Amino acid sequence: MKKLWDLAKGDVVLCASFVLAVLSCFLTPPGPEYLSYIDFDTLILLFCLMLIMEGLREQKVFLALGNGMLSRVSTRRGVTFTLVFLCFLCSMLITNDVALITFVPFGIMILEMADLHGKLCRTVTLMTIAANLGSMFTPVGNPQNLYLYSLSGMTLPQFLLLMLPYTVAAAVLLFIIIWFGAGRENLTVKPQTVQLGDRGTILWYLLLFVCCLLTVAGVLPHILLLILTVAGICWKNPASFVRVDYSLLFTFTFFFIFVGNIRQVEQLQLLIGGLLEGHERLISVAVSQIISNVPAAMLLSGYTDQVRELIVGTNLGGLGTLIASMASLISWKQIASWYPGAKKRYLLEFTGWNLLFLAVLLLIP
Repeated sequence: MKKLWDLAKGDVVLCASFVLAVLSCFLTPPGPEYLSYIDFDTLILLFCLMLIMEGLREQKVFLALGNGMLSRVSTRRGVTFTLVFLCFLCSMLITNDVALITFVPFGIMILEMADLHGKLCRTVTLMTIAANLGSMFTPVGNPQNLYLYSLSGMTLPQFLLLMLPYTVAAAVLLFIIIWFGAGRENLTVKPQTVQLGDRGTILWYLLLFVCCLLTVAGVLPHILLLILTVAGICWKNPASFVRVDYSLLFTFTFFFIFVGNIRQVEQLQLLIGGLLEGHERLISVAVSQIISNVPAAMLLSGYTDQVRELIVGTNLGGLGTLIASMASLISWKQIASWYPGAKKRYLLEFTGWNLLFLAVLLLIP
């Protein structure tokens, strides 16, 4: 019981999705049709991306990239720009979770070396916002994009054009805040030396990542991508399988079952569909604040065909509360671990800046 309780505390969203899936089984008894609820294409892409990104992270590719960029800056403003836009740009391809797992500890180390402890909460907050907003630009940037992109039937250029105005606006807002908020004092920052991994292994992971992009573009079948990725990881580093976030995959699966079951209840379908009609964006933002944007995307997609509005709404919905995007908890855990006395200040900074970004981006039609 203690282990189950620890699991529940450690991953509330996973446990909630499991409970909802079980309860929904009383509405629609289990049967072979449950398999039709599950979007296996999304699960395959997500699984392959996690394996590949874990492999690249182990080879220290992202840390080497960050070190290379920081070696070219010499001011406080330059350090802040580099750390924030590393998260913003990298999250478009390596997902917001991986960007924050990699660059937040790296950023804290750099800020300590530069004696910028007073700017730590704001910088980490902006890095987190940057990762969540940069990731919205591409289908592979975050889990809800993968799912909704698969559901929408859009082409890759259509998706990019849909999210382009919001991404550009987010980049401009980040630029303005850093330009006027960070000083131009000279700093001497010497990041620790990072030894890049085996170049052949890195090249192999990059080729697998290209295969992911080809699958997203509809060129490569999902099953072929799965075979290539699993075979490649088994060949290069089987230990990567242990470090995959399987809880996210199970969360998706449980929500697929839950949504599939409640969609069979016609009265509920009509009620929620009526509430959503014409308000998909705002409701998806609001629901994301409570259950986070990935579950919100999966839940609401069962009641509307306005998938474009859900894409915009759930991406913007990642701003706001600490749980609006589960990736934000990565930064929170780092702050709580390294600087427990700064938790209250960080939470205030995080909430304030998130609400500002959300208010501004919601003005874009």
